[in-house]
Amino acid sequence: MELISNLALAGGLSWASGLRLYITVFAVGMMNKFGYIQLPATLDILSNPIVIAVAGLLAVIEFLADKIPYVDTMWDSIQTFIRIPAGALLAMGAINTSDPVIATIAALLGASLAGATHATKAGSRALINTSPEPVSNIAASFGEESALITGGWLMFAHPAVFIGILCGFIVLLFWLLPKVWRGVKMVLVKLKI
Repeated sequence: MELISNLALAGGLSWASGLRLYITVFAVGMMNKFGYIQLPATLDILSNPIVIAVAGLLAVIEFLADKIPYVDTMWDSIQTFIRIPAGALLAMGAINTSDPVIATIAALLGASLAGATHATKAGSRALINTSPEPVSNIAASFGEESALITGGWLMFAHPAVFIGILCGFIVLLFWLLPKVWRGVKMVLVKLKI
């Protein structure tokens, strides 16, 4: 069962970092610090008070930036260089192995999942920003946060169920990402005219 839990943790942290890195680190660090969850020793750093404080501050900034059209797209473009490596590190830490081959594979898969999640999120938000009203942007942001809370709960409470849902989400990403990319390209072409 520990293998299932570690896989769910690795996949869940990678996926969540592609959506909201800082709230993920903050929430997991706080839950570990106060004994609600037990993280592998390789992720104990997340419960360090300084890490929690910095992640909490950045989570507030991200929460606010994510609600404002165009600011969210700028924020996402900067986060591309942060969320993907963080997804790799979190996945590698969750697997908690001394085997460098397994750790490297975990990091590669974690970065890939964080990157695909981030690309879908950022592309979708760029498309949503083309609508003239801000309600859809705020609704999408709260929808992402709801998915994060639900996924986080499943990751710890029902890891096998979470892995199944995550596999379905990965299939959805493969279907959705090319469509989002085409939409973003169409918007960029219209902006050039």
